Amino acid sequence: MNVTGIDVATGDAVEVSGGREIEIVDHLIVPEAGLPYIAPGFIDIQVNGFAGVDYCSPDATLESIGRSIHEIFATGVARFFPTVITGTEKNMIGAMRNLALAKETLSEGPAMEGFHIEGPHISPDDGPRGAHPQHCVRPPDIEEFRRWQEASNGYIKLVTVSPEWPHAPQYIDALVREGIVVSIGHTKADAQQIQAAVSAGATLSTHLGNGAHAVMQRHPNYIWEQMAEDRLAASFIVDGIHLGASFLKVALRAKGVERSVLVTDAVMPAGCPPGDYMLGEVEVELKPPGDRVVLRGGTRLAGSALKMNAAIPNVMRMAGVSLRDAVTMATTNPARVGRISGRHRGLAAGQRADLVVFRQNGDALQILETYVDGERVYSS
Repeated sequence: MNVTGIDVATGDAVEVSGGREIEIVDHLIVPEAGLPYIAPGFIDIQVNGFAGVDYCSPDATLESIGRSIHEIFATGVARFFPTVITGTEKNMIGAMRNLALAKETLSEGPAMEGFHIEGPHISPDDGPRGAHPQHCVRPPDIEEFRRWQEASNGYIKLVTVSPEWPHAPQYIDALVREGIVVSIGHTKADAQQIQAAVSAGATLSTHLGNGAHAVMQRHPNYIWEQMAEDRLAASFIVDGIHLGASFLKVALRAKGVERSVLVTDAVMPAGCPPGDYMLGEVEVELKPPGDRVVLRGGTRLAGSALKMNAAIPNVMRMAGVSLRDAVTMATTNPARVGRISGRHRGLAAGQRADLVVFRQNGDALQILETYVDGERVYSS
């Protein structure tokens, strides 16, 4: 592998070479004109589905999962966490078992770095529950988690839970002891419950600012409490729909670039024509022109149709951050927060050879090439 471009982190013209790992990052003395940008491959720690494939479904075929991952590569993402949302235990375990088989047998499987389980231990209330089916919401159960982990062959890396449940701190502590990243999300927890969760080991807020009541007490409330807690990083869905620019600016100031992560929260209809689709056991609709996913027949958001190569310029435009900072929120930050080894130091010798080559092109990045473990998996 030999890839040349402008390093987003430094602004230097470099040639990156190596095999499965980066071996040399060589600064070019006389670079050619018009070089594209080069950065570590993007990381998305929340992808429920993509290109017509639902990762929450135990019936998704291996062929379709592989095809969807190829479409994800075209957005510059090299590693991601397929995300299984609230459902019956039977369906959730079936989906995890199916994803584990895909990860182990597909040539694209290594891109599925680990699994994110979002629910079912979330708030049952309308608003915080989001699009998750209410009848499947249930209290935290460490034995259920262990059944998940057995079904997934140990690939679960991230679990989103609401701290409002009794014994949530004990559940969080048990997961953290097993090496799991615990995130707070879809919650109506009060300040004391949030503090107890953080003290027990929770380190992230899932899509902060979403999965909330439409109307809430101005202060204190669970959004302010999470923004103010410096021990929590936060992920954000920056599609221009889930969050307004003012909230995004304030939240990024509260967290700082160093504790902020871009996610797509993409669901099955992402990258598809407008129409009716399924998200796990939930009926959803992709509204024209194809940028908004809602519960069928309603207006409540149900995941997104966002792509990471659009999220990066979106956060630049909406919050006024630099390209360097925006890319950081899609590369080294999710690697650190998600405990993805070999991806913490950017373009450096010894890091995994996951790369993306792109140009800035209006409201989206034009992805030219994506590499995983030194192998080119996408070329425009």
